[in-house]
Amino acid sequence: MRFIKSLIRQQKSDQRKISDLFDDSERAKDFSIKAAGIFLDYSKQNISRYELSQLLAWVKNKGLDQWIKSLTSGDKVNVTENRKALHSLLRAPLKTKQEVLGKEADEVDKTEKRMFEIIEGITEGRIKSATGEKYTDVLTIGIGGSYYGIKVALSALTPYHCTGLNVHVLASVDGAAVEDKLKKLNASTTLVVVISKTFTTQETMINAQVVKRWMISRLPLEGVIKQQWFAVSTAVEKVKSFGLQDSHILPMWDWVGGRFSLWSAVGLPLGLAIGNKHFSEFKNGAYQMDQHFQQADFEHNMPIIMALIGLWNRNGFDFQNLAILPYSHNLRSFPGYLQQLDMESNGKSVSTDGIDLLWPTAPVIFGQEGTNSQHAFMQLMHQSKLIIPADFIVALQGSNHLEKNHKILVANCFAQSEALMQGKSYEQVKSELTPGSTLTLAVHKVMKGNTPTNTLLMKSISPESFGALIALYEHKTCVQGFLWQVNSFDQWGVELGKELGTHVLNKIKGSADNFKFSASTSNLIQMFVSGEF
Repeated sequence: MRFIKSLIRQQKSDQRKISDLFDDSERAKDFSIKAAGIFLDYSKQNISRYELSQLLAWVKNKGLDQWIKSLTSGDKVNVTENRKALHSLLRAPLKTKQEVLGKEADEVDKTEKRMFEIIEGITEGRIKSATGEKYTDVLTIGIGGSYYGIKVALSALTPYHCTGLNVHVLASVDGAAVEDKLKKLNASTTLVVVISKTFTTQETMINAQVVKRWMISRLPLEGVIKQQWFAVSTAVEKVKSFGLQDSHILPMWDWVGGRFSLWSAVGLPLGLAIGNKHFSEFKNGAYQMDQHFQQADFEHNMPIIMALIGLWNRNGFDFQNLAILPYSHNLRSFPGYLQQLDMESNGKSVSTDGIDLLWPTAPVIFGQEGTNSQHAFMQLMHQSKLIIPADFIVALQGSNHLEKNHKILVANCFAQSEALMQGKSYEQVKSELTPGSTLTLAVHKVMKGNTPTNTLLMKSISPESFGALIALYEHKTCVQGFLWQVNSFDQWGVELGKELGTHVLNKIKGSADNFKFSASTSNLIQMFVSGEF
């Protein structure tokens, strides 16, 4: 990272205006890439041709090409857990799976086929509820990687919901969230899918027990759980003890992390909403981006360029945040999804060798759908001292018939990235003041500008383009992890919270637990137990 800092100092990059880089008439064309149905314009980044060439030479010397081969060929790049990280293999053809996995590929293929059979059987009405009715609703219970991917994809692909099933997701352990879901459901036509690798995740299992009691109380039929529940898990015996049958259990693979798992049987609820055809298209879009990532020259490689731009902003200019701004109502959940993907993967300060890093890693990700964001936090982006880079995401074609609305939406998207770059100087504001206005007003209208942005365009938000979009950010995140020298595939910080949560719960229940809390936490526990403060 010292190289990036020194390059910026040498070139005095922090002293120039991004808009001045457009004196190069070919900049917009040359600082853009098209791949897998996505167009990236990164010309509004504060980086010159020379600087980009230096970054590319630097990353080649880092051995990124060899790391990509290690990642995709099944080496154990998840060093702290001694695992492979082969999530992208799940979208590849069977032949490729066999080359990498050997005999295990047959089990993966068998699971995929079984998942498709389940989707077909449920959506066509052959697999029925315990009362012999066709299912109308699916309730998915999971959390973290067993939730976010499903949630964002269900929202993004709403126009492609074609099976007649209403798919709901439940993650929060808050009883209000559970009750809110159950109020909408009829037990006799509701199918439940529980997703938990270990089948011990606290929030998931608490919610599963509540839903199980709800279903049995309303549908006191023998074997109702066995018939109406499915699970995605590695803990087969635990799932069977819960009441499920073998044929309703789909496996997970230890070489697929939760936040990368939507392509596996974890995607069952999505498939139940959009059907097998669209789910295959979704995976194919991701596969097209995988092929681009593995084969394109670094100079024209979209995930690698986005990763390098991210390091340039984070470690060169010390920008601490990244705004994700999808100008699409269907993509409103995407910023939250990327929060987990990016910050859970790279929010670390120790290298893969166990050494404290001398540089910051993941930025703070936040965002909201446009144009709502323009009337909220984008005020800060325009006029505070902070510079916050942003990714704008928009489709050329809307997912509805309101063409005028979509034109206004797109116009706002393009205008905001321009405004963040151009800003407005004091002199410009003065020249625009109406007669009778005081000069003191001018200073309040100055916009700093010089904010770097990417713009990502898709023709439409289809299963293929959305699959490619997720794969793009997956690869970008993993490349950044490699360059920051962190393991993007573990999440020990998440584990600590779970561990302490167990101790707190023991104290609340009055169970024997010798864990020593701070006076603050002990006081808070006492107030909860007594109901007084």
